[in-house]
This record gives sequence, C-alpha cells and structure tokens, in this order.
Amino acid sequence: MGALAYPLVVVLGLLIGSFLNVVIWRVPRGESIVAPPSACPSCGHAIRRRDNVPVASWLVLRGRCRDCAEPIAARYPIVEAVTAVLFAAGLLRFGWTWALPAFLYLAAVGLALALIDLDVHRLPSAIVVPSYPVLAVLLLFASWNPGGQSSWEPLVGAAVGGASMLAFYWVLAVVRPGGMGLGDVRLAGLLGLALGWLGWGSLVVGAFAAFLLGGAYSLGLLATRRATRKSGIPFGPWMLLGAAIGVAVGERVWQAYLSAIL
Repeated sequence: MGALAYPLVVVLGLLIGSFLNVVIWRVPRGESIVAPPSACPSCGHAIRRRDNVPVASWLVLRGRCRDCAEPIAARYPIVEAVTAVLFAAGLLRFGWTWALPAFLYLAAVGLALALIDLDVHRLPSAIVVPSYPVLAVLLLFASWNPGGQSSWEPLVGAAVGGASMLAFYWVLAVVRPGGMGLGDVRLAGLLGLALGWLGWGSLVVGAFAAFLLGGAYSLGLLATRRATRKSGIPFGPWMLLGAAIGVAVGERVWQAYLSAIL
C-alpha cells in the first residue's frame, strides 16, 4: 500500500467514528443502530447526506443544526477524529498485516464502550458478547497469516489470556460485590484475548496499567473531594486504556522490567 496506507486508514477511521457516534447514543437506550436514519435530537429533522461528512460537516455548520440552529455537541467530531487517530496508531504498530483488522476492531469497540461506560456506568452485553467471536476469528486469521508464514502459538496465548483475565475479574467481582461489575468481567475476557495473543508482557502490563491508572484517578477524586469511598467510578475506560498501553508498549516494558530485576 505504501503512501496510500495511512490516508486510507484515517478515512476508514473517520467513517467508523461516525458510526460509533450512533452506537454510543443508541445501544444504551436499546435502539436500533440501523434505523431510523440519524436526526437532530432537538428538531427531529433527518441529517442530510452533505451534513453527515465526518468532522468536516460539523466545522462547516459551525457546530449547529442546519434546520433549527441548535448546538451540535463537539463530542461527535471528537469521536470521529479520535477513531481516525487510533486507526493510524494501529497501522503504525502492526503495519499492513493480518493483525491490523483485529486491533482496529478492538480500538473501535473499545472507544464506544469507554464512552458508554462514562455515560451510563454500563458495558452493554450487546457489544461485548458478540465481540468475542469476531475478535477470535480475526486473531485466527492473523495467526494463519494467508500468503505468509503461519504461527499458531499466539492463539494459545490468546486463549490463556482471555480465560485468566476473565477468571481474575470474576474473582474480584465475587470477593467485592459492587466493586466490579459483570460488564467489567466480560470485557476483561475480551481484552485478555487480544493481549494474550500479543504475548505475556502485553497481558501483564495491560492488566496492571488498568489498576494503576484507575487507582490513581480514584485517589485524585478522593483527594479533591469530588468523590467518596462509596462513589461508583466506571472502571471500563481504565481497563481499555490499560489494554491500549499493553498493546502499544507492553512487550518492551515487560522486557525492560525483566532485565532490571534479573
């Protein structure tokens, strides 16, 4: 693909990001993500095709509905832009390989889940559960690597990683009811599949980073009195951010750690 790879992935990210906005809004409400077409939440007028171009339409309309002039949340273009950035980062990390679709899918699903969890403190099964077979098939293709050399060992790591993360979070949910939700447990297994496929370093660093970042954020809220010990804080975004760190630098951090202690 050469020079065309990054523009193609960025455009794909913008388009997927536009779709994620629909998912983030409708799935928690139990609405269809297919119909009806997107409409202004204020006046109900259907969004015209020319006003549905990711990022650009929001800028042209100056963040307002063409029909009623009500403000359109900046979150919409931000989600589209962030998805494009994540897709470009995925290409930088994996190159034009069979592993790329698996981790672009995880990035898209992860962004949607993080924002939904922030909005409603819930990780919908309608997104997490179907993602298991989708991610498993994509990782299978990545290991098969059609046209190249197959490597099946990562699939064992994926299975072990998914099972271990699922079991670990399930134990946490049982030991401390209310501290960890079943949505977190289901998400842990999904993230474990991806991190385990990459290697033990990615799995360990990704899992540890979630608790490190989430704990630091919680302590910050307590210190500034913006939360109490009984406050419910969504952990899904920290799990996903930790997993992103594991994907990006997990193996390097793990090797550096092992070199320091051995």
